[in-house]
Amino acid sequence: MINDVLVKPADEITPGSDTPSAIRACPGGAAAGQAAWMAHLGARVTFAGRVGARDADYHRRELARFGVDAHLAEDDQADTGTIVIMVAPDGERTMFTDRGANLRLRRSDLPAGVFDDAAVLHLTGYTFFEPALLEVALWLLEQARSRDMAVTIDPASAAFLARVEPGAFLRWTEGAAVCFPNRDEAAVLAGEADPVTMAARLTQHYRLVLMKLGADGCLLAVPGEAPVRIPAHPAQARDSTGAGDAFCGAFMSRWLAAGPDPQAADLAAAAEFATRVAASVVTRLGGRPW
Repeated sequence: MINDVLVKPADEITPGSDTPSAIRACPGGAAAGQAAWMAHLGARVTFAGRVGARDADYHRRELARFGVDAHLAEDDQADTGTIVIMVAPDGERTMFTDRGANLRLRRSDLPAGVFDDAAVLHLTGYTFFEPALLEVALWLLEQARSRDMAVTIDPASAAFLARVEPGAFLRWTEGAAVCFPNRDEAAVLAGEADPVTMAARLTQHYRLVLMKLGADGCLLAVPGEAPVRIPAHPAQARDSTGAGDAFCGAFMSRWLAAGPDPQAADLAAAAEFATRVAASVVTRLGGRPW
């Protein structure tokens, strides 16, 4: 779990003095945002994470508002992670991250029977970027694969991916049913610059790649076929925070509803729906459903 502090300056930033700004504190975190959107759009979702004890009830309530079954381990020694997000005039954001209690997640924090009746395990890349968390992620992947569950992956952070041994993330997540990189994350993973080339290369590792391209929409790619571009929906961007998470959650909700063998038309329709949801998110501060 994460506490977001969104900062959008109203004027040019004045170094060393005051800058009038819109500032909003709100619940955040990529995985929690994706879970909220999936549940809001009709999927049955169980979320597991770790949170500072004093924020636990708040985050449970916030996830429950959208129908998420939240299992939050309460940490008495570490605060909830916090991200200060500076939002530029065009909606792009820069994040200053303190992961707090997130870094203390352990296998014992996961609820008993977490895989009971589950069809899909969804992980974000943040679970892979620290040794103790990597142990949890690899155990979850092992358990899901032993049960023939589908696995979906959002790489989550180009900066953190770049610190991992080249090829390691692909090796850990090989064979996932869906991967949701953005353009920068795909560049780190594929070692290319052209989006079409990157998407096609990543299908060597994943059964479906949905590459998020912001105002350029997304690319949908499956092995052996040319990637298909899904255009973005027009929107006046105010804040891009959480738009990628909304895209992921929206696509997942439609993909799951399509059943075990979605057809090409189902995938394209789900991607188009996801771009519409993401476009609605960038028009306001914050990325959770409303």
